[in-house]
Amino acid sequence: MADELRAPPPTAAAHNDALGERTIDLVAAWRTVSKHWAIALTTMIVVALSVTFYTLGQKKIYQSAATLQFDPNPPRPLGRGVDTVVDMGSGSYWNNREYYETQYKVMRSMRVALAVVAQLNLHNDAYFLKDLPRDAAAPEPMSVSPEEAAELIRERLTVEPVKDSRLAVVRYNDADRDRAQRILSMLMDVYIEQNLDDALTSTNSAVEWLRTQLDKLKNDLETSETSLHEYKKSNNILDIDFEDKTNLLREEMKQINDALTAVRTKREEYAARSQELSKVDPNNPLELPASELIQSPVLQMLRARHEECVRQRDALLGAGKGENHPEVRAATEQIAANMSALIAEIKNVQGAVNRDLAIVKRQEAGLAGLLEGAKKQAFELNSLKIEYDRLRRNKDNTEKLYQLVLERTKESDLQRMMRVNNIRVLDRPNLPILPIRPRVAVNIGIGIFAGLLLGIGAALARAMLDRTLKTPDEVERELGLPFLGLLPEFDRKDRAEAAPRRGRRRGKLASAPGRPELIVHEEPKSGIAEAARAIRTNLLFMSPDQPYKTLLIASAGPAEGKTTVGCCIAVAMAQAGQRVVLVDCDLRKPRLHAIFDKGPEIGVTSALLDDSVVDDESALKTEVENLYVIPAGPIPPNPAELLHSERFNALLRKLQGRFDRVIIDSPPIGAVTDGAVLSTLVDGTVLVVRASATTHDFARHGIRALLDVGGKTVGVVLNAADLNRREYGAYRYYGDKKDGYYRAATEVAPPKDADAPPPPPPLPN
Repeated sequence: MADELRAPPPTAAAHNDALGERTIDLVAAWRTVSKHWAIALTTMIVVALSVTFYTLGQKKIYQSAATLQFDPNPPRPLGRGVDTVVDMGSGSYWNNREYYETQYKVMRSMRVALAVVAQLNLHNDAYFLKDLPRDAAAPEPMSVSPEEAAELIRERLTVEPVKDSRLAVVRYNDADRDRAQRILSMLMDVYIEQNLDDALTSTNSAVEWLRTQLDKLKNDLETSETSLHEYKKSNNILDIDFEDKTNLLREEMKQINDALTAVRTKREEYAARSQELSKVDPNNPLELPASELIQSPVLQMLRARHEECVRQRDALLGAGKGENHPEVRAATEQIAANMSALIAEIKNVQGAVNRDLAIVKRQEAGLAGLLEGAKKQAFELNSLKIEYDRLRRNKDNTEKLYQLVLERTKESDLQRMMRVNNIRVLDRPNLPILPIRPRVAVNIGIGIFAGLLLGIGAALARAMLDRTLKTPDEVERELGLPFLGLLPEFDRKDRAEAAPRRGRRRGKLASAPGRPELIVHEEPKSGIAEAARAIRTNLLFMSPDQPYKTLLIASAGPAEGKTTVGCCIAVAMAQAGQRVVLVDCDLRKPRLHAIFDKGPEIGVTSALLDDSVVDDESALKTEVENLYVIPAGPIPPNPAELLHSERFNALLRKLQGRFDRVIIDSPPIGAVTDGAVLSTLVDGTVLVVRASATTHDFARHGIRALLDVGGKTVGVVLNAADLNRREYGAYRYYGDKKDGYYRAATEVAPPKDADAPPPPPPLPN
C-alpha cells in the first residue's frame, strides 16, 4: 500500500515539468468522460431527442424520378446520307458534352417550367405553392405569377447524368406523391415536345428558305438556257462539239501549212537557180556553172555542136589554112551561129526560171493568205467557245444548284412529316411510396452520434474548466511537489446512524459522531487508517538520515481539512510507538481542544507566558497512546507576533527535546501570515489540499507564500478524496473494503490484542 502511495522521484516530476507538453492521453480522456458521465449522457440525450423531435416534426417530402435517353443515332428512314431534324454536334467528346450539358439546363429552364405551370394551372394551386400534401388542412386560396410558380418547380427539380452513359435521371421533390408524379410527367412531355418543336421550327424555316431559293434558281436556269440558245443562234453555232470544229480547223491549217512549206521550198529553189543563171557571162556562154543549164538537152546539143565546130576550125588552122580560108571562114561562121543559138537558149532558160519563180511566189502568197484566214477563223472560234463555255457553265451550275435545292426541299418536307426525335423517356415518372425526407433513422443516428460527440466535448470542457485538484497526478503536475498520500472522504451522518455496527458506505467511511478526526484510532483497520499510515510511512522515509522532527500541517485556505489530516498523521505516528505531541497553533479558530476534550486553561498562549504548564504530561495526554495535545489556549489579539516571538521558539525547542515528533496545526496560509511564520520554524511543512475543492491557483498561491519566507515544503496530502471516482485507480482500495478485511474486522469478534495498534506499513519504494 505504501508502494502505491509513495510519490514519484523528484527527478521524474522535474522532467515532466521541463517538457511542458500536454499530450493527449486517451485513457485520461476516457477517465474524464467517465467522471462526468452524467453531463455527457445528458447532452447526448438532449441532442438526440432534439434531433428526433425536429425530424418527426419535419414535412415529408416525396421524390418522383424519370430516366431520359439521348440517342446520338436517331432513326434515319431516308438513309444514312440524309441528316435528321435534330443535331447532336460534330461528334467529338467536347461537343457531345456541351450538348448534354445544354439539354440539362434546358430541362431546368424557365421556358419549360412556365409551360408546365400553364398546363397544370399551378400558379393558382395553394397546395402546390405552400408545398402541402392533399390530405393536409385546406389552405387559404392564393395565386402568384406564373414566373414565381415556375421558379418553385425549378427549385424542386434536379437533373443527374448517369456516368458512362447517355442517360439522365430527372428528379422532382414534392410534399404530395401524386402531384410529384404528375408534375414530372408533364415536364417530361413538355420538354420532349419542345425539343421536337424547336427542331421542326428550324426545319420549317429551312424549307421556306429552300423554296424561295428554288424559285429563284428556276428563273436563273431558264434565263441561262435562253441566253445560251440566243448566242448559238446569233453566231450560227450548231449543236456540235467545239472540239470537233477545232480539230477540223486544226487539220485544215496543217494541210495549208504543209503546202505553203512546199511552195516556199520551190521558191527558194527557183530563186537559187535564177541567181546562178544570172551569173552566166554572155561573152563566154560556154562557162555554165549552174547544173540546171547543163542538164538542158538543147544546151547540151548546142554546146556539143559548138565544140565540134571549134575543133574543126582548129583542125583547119592546124592544117595550115589561114583565117581567110573558106573552110576556116565557114567554120568560124558556124561557130558564131552556134554561139548565137547557145546564147539565145541560155536566155530562154533564164526566162523560164524567172517565170517559174514568179508562179511559185504567187502560190506562196495565196497559201499564206489561206493560212492567215484559217488562223483568224481559229481565233474567232476560240472567242466564240469562251463565251459559249461561260454561258454553258452558268447554265450547268444553275441546273446543279436547282437540282440540289430541289432534292433538299423534298427531303426536308419528308423530315418534317416524319417528326423524328432523338430524346425519349426510358422510364416514366414513378409514384413514390416512401419519403426521401426526413430520413428518420439516419437523422436519429446522426443525432445520437452528434450528441455523443457533444457530450464528450461537454465532459472534456467541464473537466478543462474545473481548476480544482482532484488526483495525485494533478497534484504533482500542477504544484511540482511530492505527493505524500490521500485521505478518503467520509460521511459523518452515515457513521452516526451506523455507529453500533461500524458500517460505512462505499468510498465514504463512517466516523464517530462529532470526532471524525480520530477515526484512525477508533477504526484502526479502516481504509482511512490505512491511508494515514501510508502518509506516515512516506514522511518517515522521505528523509531517513535527517527525519522531520517538527512538522507543520498547513493549507492554502480554510475548510480544507488540515486539522483532520494533522490528527490522522499524529495518531498514525503514535500508533507506531513514537511520542507525538500535537500543537494547535491556530490561534484564531482553534479546534483541537474540542476534539480531545481539553480545557482552555492549558494551551500555547498559556505556555508562552509560563512554559511550565506543559511539564505536566498527564494534562496533555489523550486517549490515544503516545499522543499528547497542546491546545491553543486563550485566543490572543496578536497571534502572528506571538508565533514570531522568541518565547515560541523556546517552546518548540523544549517540545522537540521531550517528544519524538512535534506536529503543529496552523491557520490557512492564504488567509493570514501565521502559517508562513510557522513554516520558518519547523523542519518541514505538509500542505493539505481538499480534493475537488482547492484550485490550482490557490494552492500555488499558498506554496508561493511559503517559498517567499524561506519555508520548506515536504509534500502535499490530498484530503477528502471521493474514491468512487475512477481517476483514483488503485487508491480506491482505501474505500473499497466492503468484502475485504474491513468487514471481517467489524463483524468477527476481535482478538485479545485488537486494541493494539497495527504494525507500521512496509517501507515505500
